[in-house]
Amino acid sequence: MQEFLITPGELTLSDLRFIARNRVQIKLAESCFAAVNASADAVQRVITEGRTVYGVNTGFGLLANTTIAEEDLELLQRSIVLSHAAGVGNLMAPEMVRLLMVLKINSLARGFSGIRLQVIEALTQLVNHEVYPAIPEKGSVGASGDLAPLAHMSIVLLGEGEVIVDGERLPAKDGLVLAGLKPISLAPKEGLALLNGTQASTAFALMGLFGAEDNFAAAMVTGAMCVDAAMGSRRPFDERIHLARGHEAQIATAAIYRRLLGSSELGEAHIDCQKVQDPYSLRCQPQVMGACLQQLENAAKILHVEANGVSDNPLVFAEDDEFISGGNFHAEPVAMAADNIALAIAEIGALSERRMALLIDSNLSGLPPFLVDNGGVNSGFMIAQVTAAALASENKSLAHPSSVDSLPTSANQEDHVSMATYAGRRLRDMNTNTAGILAVELLSVAQGLDFRAPLKSSEQIEAGKALLRNVVPFYDKDRYFAPDIADAQTLIEAGAYLPFLEKQLFSSLT
Repeated sequence: MQEFLITPGELTLSDLRFIARNRVQIKLAESCFAAVNASADAVQRVITEGRTVYGVNTGFGLLANTTIAEEDLELLQRSIVLSHAAGVGNLMAPEMVRLLMVLKINSLARGFSGIRLQVIEALTQLVNHEVYPAIPEKGSVGASGDLAPLAHMSIVLLGEGEVIVDGERLPAKDGLVLAGLKPISLAPKEGLALLNGTQASTAFALMGLFGAEDNFAAAMVTGAMCVDAAMGSRRPFDERIHLARGHEAQIATAAIYRRLLGSSELGEAHIDCQKVQDPYSLRCQPQVMGACLQQLENAAKILHVEANGVSDNPLVFAEDDEFISGGNFHAEPVAMAADNIALAIAEIGALSERRMALLIDSNLSGLPPFLVDNGGVNSGFMIAQVTAAALASENKSLAHPSSVDSLPTSANQEDHVSMATYAGRRLRDMNTNTAGILAVELLSVAQGLDFRAPLKSSEQIEAGKALLRNVVPFYDKDRYFAPDIADAQTLIEAGAYLPFLEKQLFSSLT
């Protein structure tokens, strides 16, 4: 298990991808301790001096003008955590909870939240002992923070709620023992600091981004494979075309296609053919995939900032001894980023399905109908294309923007919300759908290339085909098809085709 040093505010997207997909031991950089302690001291001065500050010694939301007596302040913080743990639905997966908690630790340790270091370190202990709070996926509208999910995270610190340890659901008190902790009594503002924030929305969106990265890489490879399987032209990838338009992401994707296609026997075999132009699903790949890449890069920049930002309220500016109420908990940037990721995921899958449909049509591809010998007796890839079409169609509905929706909460005090949590959460289903579409295409293009033997494609494309053929053999006659799709999808979702891009295009931000 790798140790990971967190310097608050300096996590890269590559760091976050690693944390999301690997067991880690995290440690806070000591350089943040002074700022954290200063903000906690500032909160204590408010109590000592008898000042009234929202979230420290007042009620919350519409009850912000209600002053709370000093003897009730601990109960106030405990009560907000208990009452806000109102989520429903399936529990978040452990890797999702780990990412959410690291994001929260990263934010709190910036020193603007007025929370004691020992509380942040208790969250760190839970992560390091893989004691993950049981957090329902549903119940946040992505404004005033992800209140319900973060309350379910925080309630464990009080010895309430449940945790997941090695897949087993346990009472929180038992989980605290396993992590070497005891229940915590929250000081003024600490409950609010834990609950406010966009960490659930951001974690869902980041997971969606990382899945989209895997799908993008696989689609670049399958798209290049499809060009040769269909005996398509390499001319549409000529650098001059893309420089003339000027979109950087389009230029970059065209360059990747040129490198993947390289020179090959298949490419040379039809250099003098009479076909004038290929269908759009082959010819316009740099334009469509470049547009998808642009959306993903923009979303990555937004989520990178959000992952390192401070999104609770009010914020403590200890040097000025000021508490300023604002709205950093409003997750609109995350919602819009997730919506743009959704568009890219849907289009990656839609284009893949069209390429695969082209291959099974012998009039367009010149390959055996439905990519199988002895058609009629064998149905080949006929229904696999139907499956891909079903998944692509489902993604169209899921791609509807969430950020344009809003439903007022908290007696109209919180009268515009982002719906960012759902915006990010639905990306998981969309990525799964697109990975399934790409799996069907991967099987199809490998089948098409095999039918072109003894002619070979480029070294890169042959390597991409070999990855699949290591786990799925040639489809010589009808057999149980679902396991083939599942095996191909496993390759894609494991990021097996990322190395073919030579670098992670939008996870290298620092």
